[in-house]
Amino acid sequence: MSACGKGVACLLALLLGACANHREIVREAEALVAQTRPDTRTCTQADRCALASPLYADAEQRARGAAHGAILLSDAEQALVARIHLIRAARESIELQTFIFADDDVGLLVLGELLAAARRGVRVRVLSDQLFSIDNRRFLARLARAHANFDFRLYNPTFDEARTAPLEFAAGIVCCFLRFNQRNHNKLLLVDRRFGIVGGRNIEERYFDFGREYNYYDRDLLVYGSVGASMQASFDAFWSHPRTLPLARLKDVARRIVEAGATPPPMPARELNHGGRLTRVQQLAVDDDYLRRSLLQRALTVAEVEYFSDPPNKPNVSERAEHSDLTALIARVVTSAEREIVLQTPYLVLSAPARREFLKLRAEHPALRVIVSTNSLAATDAFPVYAISHKRRRFYLSKLGFEIHEFKPYPGRSEAAINAPKRPGALRSALKIRTRKAVPLRRDTVRRGLHAKAMVVDGEVSLIGSHNFDPRSEGLNSENGVIVRDRGFASALKQAIAGDIAPDQSWVVAKKPDRGVLTPINQGIEFISERLPLFDLWPWRYATSYELRPDCAPLPPSHPDFHACYVRVGDFPEVNLAPKGIYTRILTAFGVGLSPIL
Repeated sequence: MSACGKGVACLLALLLGACANHREIVREAEALVAQTRPDTRTCTQADRCALASPLYADAEQRARGAAHGAILLSDAEQALVARIHLIRAARESIELQTFIFADDDVGLLVLGELLAAARRGVRVRVLSDQLFSIDNRRFLARLARAHANFDFRLYNPTFDEARTAPLEFAAGIVCCFLRFNQRNHNKLLLVDRRFGIVGGRNIEERYFDFGREYNYYDRDLLVYGSVGASMQASFDAFWSHPRTLPLARLKDVARRIVEAGATPPPMPARELNHGGRLTRVQQLAVDDDYLRRSLLQRALTVAEVEYFSDPPNKPNVSERAEHSDLTALIARVVTSAEREIVLQTPYLVLSAPARREFLKLRAEHPALRVIVSTNSLAATDAFPVYAISHKRRRFYLSKLGFEIHEFKPYPGRSEAAINAPKRPGALRSALKIRTRKAVPLRRDTVRRGLHAKAMVVDGEVSLIGSHNFDPRSEGLNSENGVIVRDRGFASALKQAIAGDIAPDQSWVVAKKPDRGVLTPINQGIEFISERLPLFDLWPWRYATSYELRPDCAPLPPSHPDFHACYVRVGDFPEVNLAPKGIYTRILTAFGVGLSPIL
């Protein structure tokens, strides 16, 4: 054998030996977990000492009429309290599915409550996507054998490990791009196969207003009734899928389990940054007056509720064909519209098929009103994605007829609107930027970004879920959601979104006034630039952001008095335009080509 052949043989032998060693470590770790997980219970009662819940009584009453209860959870504190309350009220089972499970204060609070439920005798299963979740291997190793009633699994772990190092991240893209890029984006809390929370929130501080620099404004739906059966079936499909691995089968976690041996040390106490707020949430979770006021009194009775979820391996065409496709369902709901669509999404980046469907819909229903609530550059944390949206702004406004409202990074009116003349007159063409320090925003305060995903069609059909209505949600990530066919619920959801696009919450994006012969020239150049992967440096944009004057009532951009009642605040209000304006246009050049994966 040549020297080269011997070298290859040696390399293969090393790799095979390493694989065999990993398999042996995993087997030993699984055996240790099975032997050392405690199974003692803190409760011997039939109901597992569950917290008495007014929601359970309400559910029993609705079940007799074959109806569902539905509660919108827009307030972050109420959303967290609802989760903790349901976990404490669980009698049989808890299933939690999420894209992010952080080991910050909120994550530790939820983990603590889940473990307490498991020790009461409730079966608890947690399924999180691996890429942005807990990656502390020693913590996960201890969690793997916390209790016999508690199981934690990760979906699609990179190279079967809990932590993805930068080099492994790059290797995952190079070696297996499609698999690495497909994530479990579902969000679901299911309690006793009856109570389900679906929406946009992950298990992390920023989704519940605990962040000190940035928080997400989000929305969930708490629904209870027979729809829980389909939620359970979907969770079970993900739980048993080959891409889902128990903690002990992750190579790096298995090594920590084996290192700890048969008598692992107890979980170390973690220092909390928000102890007072966590205590308040726990207190409210057992406060019947608060629960009735903030949850039960807002519960709506709806008859027709459907839960939909993509299959675990969504890009697999054969597997996708065997299951209900959430994207196809959304397309059917959208194309059924005749009068109005209210759409809320963090990322206004429509796929090519979606753009074609909206064009067709506009041609068939010229009077159709499409109201869009999305992020501004100042509010978003997805800078390249916003660049794509900004590049296609002319198309959305002129061809699709969208009415776009961009979320503010903090509520309130801008300086331009406050100081605007009381009588209609010449609009300001520019706004002087004043900053106290070199930060992206003008004001040094906690920023917020829109993360809610919802839709209302013709005031009758509503959708809330994890789907962002963008190319990644369509073709890569698995997504879930609830469709409610009920006018009362649609009215409540539409009213909630109307609050998000109110003048103190959002800017209006609208076409600039015509400038004679320059207008068609500008539009033509912008039309061409939309289709080219070039730096979009054309300075005269088709549209910009507007703020309502204090003495005017809100008007749609199509109203003849719009420009008399709105003052221009620039393309990127509240942003330090010098660097951000440049970088947005630079990233736009690359962003359009990457839109399916961003």
